[in-house]
Amino acid sequence: MVMATTASPVTTASTAALTSLASVTIEVADLEAAHRFYSAFGVDTYVLLRASEAHSTGFRGFTLALTVSGPATVDAFVAAAVDAGATVLKPAAKSLWGYGGVVQAPDGTIWKVATSARKDTGPATREIDEVVLLLGVDDVKATKRFYAGRGLTVTKSFGGKYAEFAPGQSSPVKLALYKRRGLARDLGVPADGTGSHRIVLGGTTSPFTDADGFAWEAAAPIAPAPSAAS
Repeated sequence: MVMATTASPVTTASTAALTSLASVTIEVADLEAAHRFYSAFGVDTYVLLRASEAHSTGFRGFTLALTVSGPATVDAFVAAAVDAGATVLKPAAKSLWGYGGVVQAPDGTIWKVATSARKDTGPATREIDEVVLLLGVDDVKATKRFYAGRGLTVTKSFGGKYAEFAPGQSSPVKLALYKRRGLARDLGVPADGTGSHRIVLGGTTSPFTDADGFAWEAAAPIAPAPSAAS
């Protein structure tokens, strides 16, 4: 079941103004706890947090993926997430494409940490090379056309399986599309889910919602999450 949101209906590409991804907001039930987790995990400068009690069950239809330099750095980020309260969905391991693992934050957001390197060329760091927001969608080709029509530039496209867009000038997160069931399988979770996605994309135009229920609103600037003591 594809998730629904209560945001505004889909805006057609032919009448939409140009937009770009400027921020990503995760909706959480416990804002203070989420601030502590994302600070400890080391990704608090990449996402915004907002308190919300929106109903959500099962797979929320997206993941945030970190690309890092090597296996030791993958392990360091996974360990930091687990120490801060995350659950391991897929232990970090080698694969055909490199090395990576999947964790779920206490708020329910799924994060993938990966590298294309199979061997370390140096010690572990806390540096992130790239953050990608992967939206799980029913029809990659149609959603790619929709976003291209709104002004996003396609940089990679693999038929109806995957599409990637150029990052916005002000956003530290890149947007990409993946088949919903394929994404769930890659993350090691069932594809079914209901309720809110619990994520909002900040854009540079008026609010809209895509065909898979992912809501966009006027962007807010990314800033580091405050510490628990602040």
